[in-house]
Amino acid sequence: MQVAQGVEMLELPAMLMNGPGTLCPALLWDRQDIVLVDAGLPGMLQQFFEAMAKAGVPLHRLTRVIITHHDLDHIGSLGELQRNVPHHVDILAHGDEVPYIQGERLPIKMTPEMLARMEEQMKGLPEERRQAMQAMRESWKALKLKVDQRISDDEILPFCGGVQVIHTPGHTPGHICLYLQASKTLIAGDALFVENGNLAPPPAFINADPSMAIASLKKLTRFDIADIIAYHGGLFRDDCNMRLGEIIQ
Repeated sequence: MQVAQGVEMLELPAMLMNGPGTLCPALLWDRQDIVLVDAGLPGMLQQFFEAMAKAGVPLHRLTRVIITHHDLDHIGSLGELQRNVPHHVDILAHGDEVPYIQGERLPIKMTPEMLARMEEQMKGLPEERRQAMQAMRESWKALKLKVDQRISDDEILPFCGGVQVIHTPGHTPGHICLYLQASKTLIAGDALFVENGNLAPPPAFINADPSMAIASLKKLTRFDIADIIAYHGGLFRDDCNMRLGEIIQ
């Protein structure tokens, strides 16, 4: 789905913790660069290939991938994407996420505290879904991905009309949102969800620090936001700043 000039929201079907769903990575481009924001679950290469082709932006021209945070549904196909582009693709992430992406630290969702919290939430799931979640956790162990560029809060990346980095810790320590200055689009990662067409905070149990996650949303209110791309739920464009203020309150 085209959001603005040079901004596409990809819609990739995926099997998630609560069943079938859709992941919504963002695709940005200008004359020099093609930038993907987040890289889906493992095994989604073909879906990226088809979705990007449909948008008229071929995968083989990809130059950068920005990772909002290290959860498996955001980095799972990163290695496959790199191996299927005929040149080096730079990987960008906040410095606090780098040890997790590069396999130097245990992912937040695999710490004993987070595992216990998520197990409690999954008690009502069918056994096949619980097994699928366990398989996803195991696949984390195989991912050790090199980050080329560490990005930081308020940094403005000089491509695609200017991409401002907003450090929004809480979901994970180095979670970021991105503000596209030219189109006033906010790429929210997992800081915000869209549920039944309405903007909402993510479920508290998936946040490493739920109170910090809500506090981080206050940083977003200083931006004039026309559209929000939520990785889970898709596009929201109905009085974004007003709705954001309601969530914070």
